[in-house]
Amino acid sequence: MEKRLFRHNHPVLFGLFILGGIFLMFWGGITFFLVKLMGPTHGELFHSKPGVGVIEVKGVIISSEDLIAELTDFRNDEAVKAIVVRIDSPGGAVGASQEVYEEIKRTDRVKPVIASMASVAASGGYYAALGARRILANPGTLTGSIGVILKVANFKELLDKIGFKNEVVKSGALKDIGASDRDMTPEERALLQRIIDNVHSQFIKAVAERRSLPEETVRKLADGRIFSGEQAREAGLVDEMGNFTDAVTSAAALAGLDTDNPTLIYPKKEDFSLLELLTQGRSVGSFLNTILNHYPVLAYQWAITR
Repeated sequence: MEKRLFRHNHPVLFGLFILGGIFLMFWGGITFFLVKLMGPTHGELFHSKPGVGVIEVKGVIISSEDLIAELTDFRNDEAVKAIVVRIDSPGGAVGASQEVYEEIKRTDRVKPVIASMASVAASGGYYAALGARRILANPGTLTGSIGVILKVANFKELLDKIGFKNEVVKSGALKDIGASDRDMTPEERALLQRIIDNVHSQFIKAVAERRSLPEETVRKLADGRIFSGEQAREAGLVDEMGNFTDAVTSAAALAGLDTDNPTLIYPKKEDFSLLELLTQGRSVGSFLNTILNHYPVLAYQWAITR
């Protein structure tokens, strides 16, 4: 009876009470979800206990800034005694993949870096792994794909049907190379092929140097084919079979840490936002890069993923 009287005598207060309850339930659910999503390990970063740092290279490598920042932080962090770079990537842009490779190599000169291949570590993903001191793969990991690809969309027939035509004024015959409203000329194709051959040779030289293989041997493997982890080991492209735990154990041993239960240190996560949730955890800039930068990009990337 008292509850009914309260509801009838104070309708505004009753409404606010109900709305407040709904808001608290909603906010509590969101908070719980984000805590679960981020994981407990990301909050245990600033401690003095030495351990193994873990950096993840996931998805298409579009930009390298975040990975370089994480590697730099771990390189300068005295608590991080060794690093495992966990790679699950089909590769990506040539420049970004090369930058990650160089930064891993630079970091390995300061403290041991082990590359751990997950399901896929192909093309630019494999290139990045080359910077590490040792490379571990699962028997069924898909890796290799040592090659370069450039895709240029051609909408000429479609544009002809709808009556669309570009009027182009340019400073030279090759200024609009890769234009999507016309067919590529033989001169343009030859120029792009020379660039691709050059960048391909850069990849081959990096593999030969880091894996201590003759360049001619690598060139025979570098026709874009993929390998299983076992095949890659037989070809000398990886060091040994092993999962993430094996990689952590190997890194801990190189750093003189307890190999039974080494402390894992993850990069510090910035304040999590709904926008980052929608962009699958990538930085907003990296996500927008993926969407907006649709121009032709030289890629160390397994072609089936595009």
